[in-house]
Amino acid sequence: MFNKDVTHPNMRRSIANPRVVLLDCPLEYKKGESMTNMEFTKEEDFKKALAMEETEVLRMCRHILKVKPDIVITEKGVSDIAQHFLLKEGNVTCIRRVRKTDNNRISRICGATICNRPEELEEKDVGSDCASFEVKKLGDDYFTYMTDCKNPKACSIVLRGASKDVLNEIERNLHDALGVARNVLRNPKLVPGGGALEMELSVRLTKLANTVEGTSQWPYKAMASALEVIPRTLAQNCGGNVVRMLTELRALHQDPAGLNMGINGNTATIENMETAAIWDPCAVKL
Repeated sequence: MFNKDVTHPNMRRSIANPRVVLLDCPLEYKKGESMTNMEFTKEEDFKKALAMEETEVLRMCRHILKVKPDIVITEKGVSDIAQHFLLKEGNVTCIRRVRKTDNNRISRICGATICNRPEELEEKDVGSDCASFEVKKLGDDYFTYMTDCKNPKACSIVLRGASKDVLNEIERNLHDALGVARNVLRNPKLVPGGGALEMELSVRLTKLANTVEGTSQWPYKAMASALEVIPRTLAQNCGGNVVRMLTELRALHQDPAGLNMGINGNTATIENMETAAIWDPCAVKL
């Protein structure tokens, strides 16, 4: 799905099993790079220049129509002449100025190859893996949907909210959730959440520090104190009594039976993380 509409009102907005062509070039007459001058001595010269531009655009369109596409998507512009010719001769739907990232994703779902020149188009470059093409209106904008693909390797997630601030917050939360899912897939191991692991390590380091004499014990105690930042922050965020919760959690971890005890941020209580099903990916703890 991408935020684009067709370029001409008479173009089809719903196509079943479309043949898709993806381009990385403009379907319009290429302007001169710099210092391009055209001298006209009479009225017919200007008409000839316009005819030359039209001929060049029609030539590009004919190369596209050779592969019989239903949809042409380009990252650049599409001139009015190209739109008219493609619609009249091949009933082709055009979408222009698609972002590079969206064009790459479309290529991955429909099996099309992005071409830089219409002259290089071949049958193998046409994508036909998409079963449904449809343009829908959501709110004030039009969105293009390409669904029911044979072997899709990309997808879209639609986020809707009352304001930009809400949408930004939803997007950040979604990004965090996707990161967690990625970490679990790459390293399918979990540890108790809610600060249980950090507090257990802190307690063990404190016990180890007590067995060391002199100033050598201070690095152990400093590390133990640093690890308690995680459960302390969780207690602050959930609105609990920070000092009381940390003291109680530290006391529970003195016993091996309290290994999985942590802070439940939803209820602001100390619970067994295994029972509450609160886990953290092991990858973020390494």
